[in-house]
Amino acid sequence: MSFLGFILLLVIAAIAGAVGQALAGYSLGGLLVSIVVGFIGALLGYWLATGLGLPLLLPVSVDGETFPIIWAIIGSAVFAAVVGVLTRRQAHT
Repeated sequence: MSFLGFILLLVIAAIAGAVGQALAGYSLGGLLVSIVVGFIGALLGYWLATGLGLPLLLPVSVDGETFPIIWAIIGSAVFAAVVGVLTRRQAHT
């Protein structure tokens, strides 16, 4: 993978992570956290899609690496919501 391809994947992951966090209504942090949430969301979304036998929605291929945009957003929203529920619960305890 080229350096430009890697940077492009980071930008796509950041956008997917930020949109997923916005949908969940809970922000975990800044740009770097959005990138991490985007990648975790892509893994979680891909796992859910393949487990349920659903197609990859809006896959983007960069240097041979496929990044499922819609599933990354859905996975990011689920991940941010779960983390938000867990951290809110701990804050009140």
